[in-house]
Amino acid sequence: MVNITETRRSRRRPLLRAAAATVAAAGMVFAGATTATAQSLEMPSDNALFNGGLSLACQHVPADMLEQCGEFEQFSSDSPAVLSVNPFTTYIVVLGAGLYEDGSIRPVLEQRLQAALRLANQYPSAPIIVTGGVPQNGVTEARAMNDWLVGAGVFPGRITQEDRSGSTVQNAQFSNRILEERGATAAVVVTNDFHVNRGVLNFRQAVNGRIPITGVVA
Repeated sequence: MVNITETRRSRRRPLLRAAAATVAAAGMVFAGATTATAQSLEMPSDNALFNGGLSLACQHVPADMLEQCGEFEQFSSDSPAVLSVNPFTTYIVVLGAGLYEDGSIRPVLEQRLQAALRLANQYPSAPIIVTGGVPQNGVTEARAMNDWLVGAGVFPGRITQEDRSGSTVQNAQFSNRILEERGATAAVVVTNDFHVNRGVLNFRQAVNGRIPITGVVA
C-alpha cells in the first residue's frame, strides 16, 4: 500500500532543500557586500530570507504543487528579501478591496495601503501597481488607492493603476500583463493576513514561473 503521507513529504523535500540553499546564498551575498552597499540595504529577517528562498523554489515546481509552497511560508509584515536585493524591478502590488458606496476607502484597504506606503518609503526606487476595479460613485479601487498613496507623498509616476479586475484571480491576471510588459523581475503582493496565501497563489499561477512572487501582510 502506498503511504500517502510519506509520498507528500518526499515531494516537499526538494522545495525545502532549494529554499535552504537560496537562504544560504542570500546570506553570503549580504555578508560579502561592500560597506557602501551594506549601508544602502537593510538586512532581511531570517523569515524574509526563508520566504524568499521558497519564492524562488516555487518558480520551478509543477502547477499542482504551487499551493504546497504556500503551506511552508510564514507570511508577515517583514520587508521581503527580494526588495533588498533588487528594488528597481521588483514591483510592489497592492490588492484592492471593496470601497464604500461614496467611493471612499474601507479600513481593510487602508491597512493594505499603510503596508504598501511603508515599503514604498523604505524602497523608493520600487515601482508600484494598485489593482482593483469595481467602481463606487465613479471611483475604482485602483483610483482610490492611487490617490491615497499620492496624498501620502508617493510620486505619481511610480504608480500604475490596474482598474479592470473584479476578483483576486483577475488582479493577478491583469497585473501579470503589466509585470511582463515592464520587464519586472519579481513582485511582492501586499494584502491582509486572511487573504495573502490566496493572493500569492493566484499571482504564482498567473506568472507561471516567469518571476518569483512573495507576499507581505498588512
